Amino acid sequence: MATLDEIRQVFFVECDEQLETLTDGLGELHPEADAGEVSETINAMFRAVHSIKGGAASFGLDALTSFAHAFESVLDDLRLGHISVSSELVREFYRASDHLADLVTGGGTGAETDEAILNQMISSILAMGIDKSNEPDSSEMSPESFGFQPIMLDFPGVEPSEEAYQIKFSPTRALYDLGHEPVHLFRELASMGDLETEAILPELQENDGLMSWRLRLVTTAAPQELWDVFDFVGELAAISVDVEDANRSDPEPDPDGPPDSTSVDDNSVDKDEKPSTPEVSRKAPPQKTTLRVDLDLVDSLINLVGELVINQSVLAQSVAETQFSEATRIDQALEELKTLSRQIQEGVMNLRAQSVKPLFQRMARIVRETADIAGKNVILTTEGESTEVDRTVVEHLVDPLTHILRNSIDHGIEDAQTRKGRGKPLEGHLRLSAVHRSGRVFIDISDDGGGVNRERVLSKAVEKGLVSPDATLSPADIDRLLFTPGFSTAEAVTNLSGRGVGMDVVNREIQKLGGRISITSEPGAGTTISISLPLTLAVLDGMVVDVAGQTLVIPISAIVETIRPEEAKLSHVGPRSKMVNVRDVLIPIIELSDVFSFGNSNRPPTERVLLLVETENQALTAFAVDRIYDQRQVVIKSLENNYGRVPGIAAATILGDGKIALIVDPDEITSNPANSHDTSSVGVKKKALS
Repeated sequence: MATLDEIRQVFFVECDEQLETLTDGLGELHPEADAGEVSETINAMFRAVHSIKGGAASFGLDALTSFAHAFESVLDDLRLGHISVSSELVREFYRASDHLADLVTGGGTGAETDEAILNQMISSILAMGIDKSNEPDSSEMSPESFGFQPIMLDFPGVEPSEEAYQIKFSPTRALYDLGHEPVHLFRELASMGDLETEAILPELQENDGLMSWRLRLVTTAAPQELWDVFDFVGELAAISVDVEDANRSDPEPDPDGPPDSTSVDDNSVDKDEKPSTPEVSRKAPPQKTTLRVDLDLVDSLINLVGELVINQSVLAQSVAETQFSEATRIDQALEELKTLSRQIQEGVMNLRAQSVKPLFQRMARIVRETADIAGKNVILTTEGESTEVDRTVVEHLVDPLTHILRNSIDHGIEDAQTRKGRGKPLEGHLRLSAVHRSGRVFIDISDDGGGVNRERVLSKAVEKGLVSPDATLSPADIDRLLFTPGFSTAEAVTNLSGRGVGMDVVNREIQKLGGRISITSEPGAGTTISISLPLTLAVLDGMVVDVAGQTLVIPISAIVETIRPEEAKLSHVGPRSKMVNVRDVLIPIIELSDVFSFGNSNRPPTERVLLLVETENQALTAFAVDRIYDQRQVVIKSLENNYGRVPGIAAATILGDGKIALIVDPDEITSNPANSHDTSSVGVKKKALS
């Protein structure tokens, strides 16, 4: 049986799922929608908040329970038709959803609740519903009072009386597989009255060897409310609810009956019996078959699969170097092993895959809050929410996307008056999209604002000494200046921007993920920022190169172009530094053999290869290598965890011949002063240098 801490942990995981359901529902809720079309959506939202409230009450989370109760009350008014959908209601629901998420987070961390803000939010949400002034103040209610509010039959002059119920609960194996715990349900029943429980130990062959329970509940709650407790597990257990017969001490319904089966006694209360209230859909949501697994176990499995892939490569290369009389059969078997290894690798990688939907939902809140601060009306649309990427990548995308969206609202989208003068809709539009393409994930953030003011950007860059006054830059070069550390065009510091940080942080974080970022803008029409990322951080597409007899791997994501230089294109800057002219642009050359002290190369410059890489520190830099072996996908092995930190090296891998190859970190190499050259003219046309 799970411990209380484990049950609590499961509750907060389920809260995240319920909050996602709530946010999905809000996205479908709008004033123009037909009531019939959104009825199930509203029911799903109600159930989500209802479940959070019930669990919160079980764990004594008073603030979360109080607010969820108020939110649930207004949702109940909506689903019963007492109030209708309006723009004001949807906005208030979004605010309530955000606050509910904050309270869930605070409950998980044990943070103190600001009672003034809580009471203000409760008052705001309750103001959207019908008048309930005759009900107790929700802020004064204890968790025990937050069972399900009794739904009574309308018999004039009859006061609610206590009733005793006999409940039989026999869970299936699927209930536990989905992370549910019976004790959670029993606590909710206990909040409704006096509960007695009796465990029934089964024979090994009975009910899959699982324990069942016989419960006796004395409560004033209506029968339907008892069934509501089991709303989400109705298909995962055999359940019966019977009014206790004074002449019968132990009603025992058939444990093998269907979940909705009940005793045939006249006093039996059927699950589908409806009180005389407006009809509400009680359709249970479809259960998604999932299994919660410790992430450390998944990471361990991924490492083992990586070892399998490496050993398969070693075996293939060993066989290739050995002469066998039956080489054809061996080659065929190795090819099948390679295919299976690749399938296993892809399957295991999918275990760490996570859709960007929760991330996009989080960004929707950032947009709402930022727009409120900026005093602008902004509409966010999202596309490709089901796109999956490695969970580690998702975790590191929060800050970059937050910076981009805030900048888009603060700098990109104009205020309502300006937009009106330009013939645009008064509300600004943001689009956040994700898509898989060519083995990578691409995330675009687009706005319909004023675009990049390139004259102002260039003027600021010259003023700050980032660009020579006589430099000639293309529109794309000017746009790239926005990613320069410390660069800002803001005239004053605001709550959103103007401190000279932001887009350079975005660029650095994306580079750390092995990604690239680009910006395109059309004056007066808007700006699009595109992010390209690897699907996973466990494997890497790399170029295997030879440097003075040593094998290195350089991430493909950093490589823009490969060239074999002509003698006339090479020039010296100082005693050792060299530069190469690529389409009238001078690019500094970094000798990797010098960086890692491998010794001098024996090859003449024109027989070597230059890899043009783009990093955070330099627009373009050329890495000099002796030759390129091939391009391949390699399994990343951490050096810091297994050996120690090596300057200029990001990680290591094992090649097919069993040799260890170091994976180069282009950003660290270009940022090291020992490797830097006099590159003040980098990226500037030759005619601007004279």
